[in-house]
Amino acid sequence: MLDAATYTPRLRTVYQDDIRGKLKEEFGYANDMMIPRLDKIVLNIGCGSEAVRDSKKARSAQEDLTAIAGQKALVTKAKKSIAGFRVREDMPLGAKVTLRGERMYEFLDRLITVAMPRIRDFRGVSGKSFDGRGNYACGLKEHIVFPEINFDKVDEVWGMDIIICTTAKTDAEAKALLKHFNMPFNS
Repeated sequence: MLDAATYTPRLRTVYQDDIRGKLKEEFGYANDMMIPRLDKIVLNIGCGSEAVRDSKKARSAQEDLTAIAGQKALVTKAKKSIAGFRVREDMPLGAKVTLRGERMYEFLDRLITVAMPRIRDFRGVSGKSFDGRGNYACGLKEHIVFPEINFDKVDEVWGMDIIICTTAKTDAEAKALLKHFNMPFNS
């Protein structure tokens, strides 16, 4: 069993030992506080019309997301009623979780080294999905690529949004940071 007091995630150690020095040299930062770092990772599963027909779908998505993240996920609810979609206010529509610190680094490590290689016909993630402020967003078509999900017990395959927030000021800095973490960009 790992001792929580002495354990640090592998990617955090890599960041502190290697990546910070490479980024400081590459961009010529004046001090260490200017070097970009990971801030948080937000995971989201939206059930859409499935949750409208069956309210248990949002609960199932929450349980799956909790297993993937290692932290309890929140059920997201509709903010207002939309008659055309048969959505009422406060109706559960999906789940989300925000990861920071140790869990964030652990999730990123599992995403890059375990989940992405398990995606069928995977050719890398888009290098253009930055928002202009150093945050990166990508999506997965199937949440079952994570080893925490037991494929036999899955009643529905969900798509999943992953937003990686960094302290970088520009997209170039954020892309360099994620490249050093071995994010498989295709462009």
